[in-house]
Amino acid sequence: METILESRKPCFFYAYSVNKSSTHMKYYQRTIEDVLKVLETSIDGLSQDEVKKRLLEYGPNELREAKKNTPLGMLLDQFKDFMIIVLIAAAIVSGIIGEAVDTIAIVVIVILNAIIGFIQEYRAEKAMEALKLMASPTTTVVREGIIASIPSPDIVPGDIIIIEAGMVIPADLRLIEVAHLKVEEAALTGESVPVEKSASLLHEEMVPLGDRRNMAYKGTVVSYGRGKGIVAATGMETELGRIATMLQKEEEVKTPLQRRLATVGQRLAIAALAICAIVFAVGIMRGESPVMMFLTAVSLAVAAIPEALPAVVTISLSLGAMKMVRQNVLIRKLPAVETLGSVTYICTDKTGTLTMNRMSAEEIFVDGRVWSREELKNLGIKGDPFSLLIKAMAVSNDARPGNGDKITGDPTEVALFEAARIAGFEKGQVENELPRVAELPFDSDRKCMTTVHKIPQNPSIPPFDKAGFISITKGGVEVIVDKSDNILTSSGIRDIDKDELIRVSERMAADGLRVLALGVRRWDALPEDMTHDNVEEGLTILGFAGMMDPPRKEAMEAVALCKAAGIRPVMITGDHPITARAIAMRLGIIDDDGEVMTGPRLERLPMGEFEEKVEGIGVYARVAPEQKLKIVKGLQDRGEFVAMTGDGVNDAPALKRADIGIAMGITGTDVSKEASHMILLDDNFATIVASVREGRKIYNNIRKFFKYLLTSNSAEIWTIFLAPFLGLPIPLLPIHILWINLVTDGAPSLALTVEPAEGDVMKRRPRPPEEGLFAGGMWQHIFWVGLLMGGITLFTQAWAIRTGHGHWQTMVFTVLCLSQFGHVMAIRSEKESLFIQGLLSNKILLTTIALSFLLQMATIYLPVFNKIFKTEPLSLSELIFTLAASSVVFFAVEIEKWCKRRLSATFS
Repeated sequence: METILESRKPCFFYAYSVNKSSTHMKYYQRTIEDVLKVLETSIDGLSQDEVKKRLLEYGPNELREAKKNTPLGMLLDQFKDFMIIVLIAAAIVSGIIGEAVDTIAIVVIVILNAIIGFIQEYRAEKAMEALKLMASPTTTVVREGIIASIPSPDIVPGDIIIIEAGMVIPADLRLIEVAHLKVEEAALTGESVPVEKSASLLHEEMVPLGDRRNMAYKGTVVSYGRGKGIVAATGMETELGRIATMLQKEEEVKTPLQRRLATVGQRLAIAALAICAIVFAVGIMRGESPVMMFLTAVSLAVAAIPEALPAVVTISLSLGAMKMVRQNVLIRKLPAVETLGSVTYICTDKTGTLTMNRMSAEEIFVDGRVWSREELKNLGIKGDPFSLLIKAMAVSNDARPGNGDKITGDPTEVALFEAARIAGFEKGQVENELPRVAELPFDSDRKCMTTVHKIPQNPSIPPFDKAGFISITKGGVEVIVDKSDNILTSSGIRDIDKDELIRVSERMAADGLRVLALGVRRWDALPEDMTHDNVEEGLTILGFAGMMDPPRKEAMEAVALCKAAGIRPVMITGDHPITARAIAMRLGIIDDDGEVMTGPRLERLPMGEFEEKVEGIGVYARVAPEQKLKIVKGLQDRGEFVAMTGDGVNDAPALKRADIGIAMGITGTDVSKEASHMILLDDNFATIVASVREGRKIYNNIRKFFKYLLTSNSAEIWTIFLAPFLGLPIPLLPIHILWINLVTDGAPSLALTVEPAEGDVMKRRPRPPEEGLFAGGMWQHIFWVGLLMGGITLFTQAWAIRTGHGHWQTMVFTVLCLSQFGHVMAIRSEKESLFIQGLLSNKILLTTIALSFLLQMATIYLPVFNKIFKTEPLSLSELIFTLAASSVVFFAVEIEKWCKRRLSATFS
């Protein structure tokens, strides 16, 4: 056991806040005596009177929640959007003019939109509740020299806490006693291996959270050993409390689509109202009936406002979310589906996301050379020293087989157990041959452990070919080398070259491996003096084992695909810089010259200076939670759209701030899941690539919907607006406008949401963050195709009137409606011809067009509809003319796409 009570080296006193329990006070740099003095406590704990005083001063040891919006307030907030207000107004106007169908449709859309928005906001409030669940319910304390179990909220700064394996640390502690203590801090720091703790003070000025070995933090879990600690901070002053504060302060960033739709919605509504006023004024000046012109103008305004827009967006995102569930992605907030298509940076944690989240023996050094994991199978049959090293790896650990192929135990020992199994040596069989009779447990001071085994009468482990005992010592390379006299090779026992062995271990460590050395010593009889000074000397080195948490194979492919799609992956981890660099290079995130920035360096950089560098940094190591937030903000300030993946509590504030937060479904904490926009159910980074593809497809389909809808609406506006200036009567009745609005804004536009992804969708660069919905020549397309459609409609009207066709209004009505069907078929792809795509590649769209065509024919040829729509049956020649006129738009758009393909081929 390690106990440090006396004052050691003089301790430099740093400035600290008035609140003695503040985590900003660097207790890890102070001796235990200093900490006891500052916190005005003792080894025997606080008195009951002092506890009551401090409970009043500091408050209960709980995470406090900021004032929350009520469910009713959340629901009412959903109706404050400008587009929603305009739609409500449109519903009222539709009701006044007797269009009940439009009124009901708009009301349903508005209510559906509000319910979805409410659910998303309500679920977002659950992040703090999940954080609070990480608290331990009861804690064992020492007060007035008596050990007692108390509710964790009653803990105060200065309390003495007893720590045992399996407990959740209830507050931030400065450790004063440790006995083989290891704490699982992955949720807070991202460190994949339990951290060995010590009571010794640290002298470095800037020590990252994961390297503060003499501290234990609230919410982390004791995996091994025991100890004692002084409570340094409670409640919101703990590291977990700081994360809670950041979660409460951090507002979610609106998605690109939300920002674009808000802008477009406002502009469309204003434009529609302005056009309504102009059409009404021009009609009155021409002497038209005020009532007719009012109904026409209002009908046109209702048609121009895309009331189907919220429904189309919601349906697109919902269908995408449903598809993503089959691809192991759970969408928590619908806009996240589309946001993936806008992402330019993916900031990802290393442990469990890019890596397997389990230690693995990647390299073995034995007999003068390094062997890879793939060569392990052949090592066991090579004889000694190979077989003896493998046997030593198998029995000198406490890992045990679990259910199925699962192995339980310390991650490092599990890796050794697994390596031995791969080489053909099962631990149970080797233990029968070499039963354990004694052990010296691992100690963080001597950095090694030893097990002692009985050698049988007829041993099969030359050169130890006599009965007796063998001690196996494993630990840090420098420690074992210093304790060794020689090394076992295939040629026998040889003198060691210590410098050469250190160089080998440094080369392995430079690859990001955690290197352990194994040495042995033979004994005729079990040592009477079982101290480490006696047993762990005069060793014969067998070899080294290099371990790491290896990268996922599919993550390498995903990183390459991300780069091809113009997305920059960035690794952010609490792990060591060397390990982080090695993993990042193996994955292709950085090359040999890639920069790795550490947490302490990041902390020293002013925000402005950091933002100048941020786009060139591929790896961050040893970072704290607020620094992850700084990275996300730095990238966003540079105009980037950032996705952040993570699984720990430390990731939650950055997940919430990111344009899209992606939590891990298997290893992720409840806190990270509640703060995220989406969850990877298989914890696989590669799954993100499929999600990006889906997100891009959905955004493209929404753009196609906009292109189709606004072109159709502009055609109706051109038709109504230009007719008076050409000396033509009002071409359409209000009911015609509303019918076209219903038929063309309905099923065909919704069918665009299931349009398959175009072939090159993952070869395109991410959309520039500032790019609007109308970029890429879309507004020009809307203008010229809308004008062409309106021109063809007016040409039909003028020709029919001039040639004496009495059914001219029915022909105008039909041409305008059918032209839009031709247009929707032509815009299914930005560049590819419909004849290449194939009519059947979107059967839903084809079906809806066929049904809509039949409905339009019904308005012409069924007497009951003739009365309602004021239409008349067309003759065969009139119908052929309208079909021919309607097809012009389709062929015009196909010619436009042919020109785009030619230009693209010319400049590629």
